[in-house]
Amino acid sequence: MKILLGICFFGIICWSSRAQQSKPVELHQQIARLDSAMFHAYNQRDMPTFKQFFTSDLEWFQDNGGLLQYETVISNFQNIFNRDYVLTRKLVPGTLEVHPIKDYGAIHIGRHTFSHVENGKLEVGEFKFLMIWKNDQGQWKISRVVSYDH
Repeated sequence: MKILLGICFFGIICWSSRAQQSKPVELHQQIARLDSAMFHAYNQRDMPTFKQFFTSDLEWFQDNGGLLQYETVISNFQNIFNRDYVLTRKLVPGTLEVHPIKDYGAIHIGRHTFSHVENGKLEVGEFKFLMIWKNDQGQWKISRVVSYDH
């Protein structure tokens, strides 16, 4: 009897683990799509679309800039969009990590490059980021950003 209970318990654990593994794959795909859509808007300088990806209580922590709130972040991005040169963001392939946050949303970690041509020379910087996505009844928005390794 103990062997049968052990086998049943082991089966339940394996089934539960397998069910949980499928959800993170779907979540990873969802966040990857959101990352792509958000930075498509960024690369197109589409501020109305871009700013919709953030909650109004956004907190943006930057290693060389401190803590910034929503209005300052949006103003800073508008200044970037107004520059003469085009600053382009690309996700570094293979660096995207997504981890669920129970009853809230997801953690989105990775590295990205920003590039632009200045004085005829291509300038490229690679940086690390961590974003907290809030899922509010199917509406995914970023509530916290940590931008670092500048």
